[in-house]
Order: sequence, then C-alpha cells, then structure tokens
Amino acid sequence: MILVSFLSPLSEPFMMTHSNSSWSLLHPSFFLIGIPGLEESQHWIALPLCVLYLFAFVGNVTILFIIWTDPGLHQPMYIFLAMLSGIDLVLASSTAPKMLAVLLVDAHEIGYTVCLIQMFFIHAFSSMESGVLVAMALDRYVAICHPLHHPTILHPWVIGRIGMAVLLRGLVLLLPFPILLGRLTFCQAPVIGHAYCEHMAVVKLACSETIVNRAYGLVVALLVVGLDVLAIGFSYALILQAVVKVPGVEARLKAFSTCGSHICVILVFYVPGMFSFLTHRFGHHVPHHVHVLLATLYLLVPPALNPVVYGVKTAQIRQRVLRVFYIKE
Repeated sequence: MILVSFLSPLSEPFMMTHSNSSWSLLHPSFFLIGIPGLEESQHWIALPLCVLYLFAFVGNVTILFIIWTDPGLHQPMYIFLAMLSGIDLVLASSTAPKMLAVLLVDAHEIGYTVCLIQMFFIHAFSSMESGVLVAMALDRYVAICHPLHHPTILHPWVIGRIGMAVLLRGLVLLLPFPILLGRLTFCQAPVIGHAYCEHMAVVKLACSETIVNRAYGLVVALLVVGLDVLAIGFSYALILQAVVKVPGVEARLKAFSTCGSHICVILVFYVPGMFSFLTHRFGHHVPHHVHVLLATLYLLVPPALNPVVYGVKTAQIRQRVLRVFYIKE
C-alpha cells in the first residue's frame, strides 16, 4: 500500500478533496507523485529523462526510416529490428510525455481511463519487446546453424506470422489487467507513488480483494519473462554448440560476432528489469525513490540504447545512418 507519508505538501489539497469514500463509486482520477522523497529535485531529474526520450524517439524513427527506405535491409534480421524499434517508440511515447509533465510542470493528475490505458500499453508492449527478442534469437540460430536454409525457414510469410503472434500474445495476456482493475473498489486517497501508472501501485490502492489481480500479474510475468528467457538461452546454447565446432579461432569469433548486437540488446532489456524486480521484492532496505527511479529508467533506457547498439555494431545500419545525416566515416 502506498503510504501517505510519501506525499509532498503539493499533493495535500488533492488528497483532501478525494479522501471521501464517495469517489469510490465513480471512476476516480489518480495523483502521480513523481519520485517520492525527491520532489524538490524532480525538475533536475527530468532533464536526463528528457534526453533519454529524445534519443529513443530520434533513434528509433531513424532506424525505421532507414529499414523502410532501403530494400537491401528487407531481411529477417532487419525486419525484426524494425519491429523492435516500433515497439520501443510506442513504449517510450506512452510513458515519457506524462512522466515529464509530472516532473517538470507538476501536472500530477491523470484520469482513471487514461491511467488504465497507459498501464496496458506499458505492460503489453514490454511483453511484445520480449517476444521480438526471442524471434531475433531464432533468427541468429538459423543464420549460424542453418545458413543455407535461412531464407527458406525465415520466409517473409513466416516473419509476418511471428510478428502477429508476438502482437497477439501481448494484447491477449495483458488485456485482463485493466479489466480486472475495473472490478476493484477504490476507497482511499488515489495517490500513486510513481511518475506513471504502474500496475501493482494501482492495485495496492484498492480496498476490495485483489488476490486475483496479484496472482494473474505473477502468472503473466512468469509466462512472458520466464519462457522467453528460456527460449533465448536455449537458442544461444545451440548457437554456442555450433560455433565451437567451427575450425579456427578467428572463424569462431567471426561467427559469434554476428550475435553481438542482439546480446547487448538482451542485456539492456532484461538486466535492469531483473534488478528492479529483485530490489522491489527483496531489497526492503532500499529507499522507495530508488525503486521508482529504477522502474522509470527501465522504461526509457532500452528504447534509447537499442538504436545506438545496432547503429554502432551493425555496419549496414551505421553506413546508412551516416549517409542520412551526411557524415563521412
């Protein structure tokens, strides 16, 4: 449960006007604190977050533009990269504008429906990103272990089906989140100790039974992250097994180097998420504002870094980026 002690003086009038239990009968609006305990320095914290969002927006739009306009990049690896960039663009844009409004101009209030929509987008597109990372691991496995059959196995029709499966999984698994929240009764101050609508933070505000919400959230997390990490790990185990059989150290390094960008993106996506999850579950002595900062960075750092990783480590993307911006190597 979010403690009232996390509130700044700015939020007190809002709490007083919403403390009456009568608003539990209506669709409430919520009050986003921002970063509890750091209200005085939130404006400064917003600046690097704004830079991250600009990097994410410009970088992913550039990647999408380059892949769309260059027929030479209409290959499985780059099509999956385009999917990843599109998802990152939606993920960052569904959180950053409101987050920055909270931190910069004290626009703390968010409508009930808007809050549920934002929460759905965050979790659904995070699930889709995890699914695309699995698809990219499959692409690397086929490219290294079955190079002659790569165009046949990952035919555009197959890639389209994979993309549709990733999209439907995210929508179907996460659609119950706002539906289950809609059946809850809220009868306390609607204060969320985050800069965005985080699922469990909203669940904790309910005064009705929330065991179904909590259990379903845990099941979805295990299904999405658990199965995806296992699938990626299994793909790379097969890749490593195939690479070890390649004669010559230089040939092995060259074969495995084609996975460098994907491995970096996997680490950028999963490591901060797991660290945030573990500190939230077991780091009881970690200050609450640290939890919030980690959760906030988790939504902005991967979308900002993914285009940079692929731009630096992939020669084809790097050359076309330099060409777009008229920069000579």
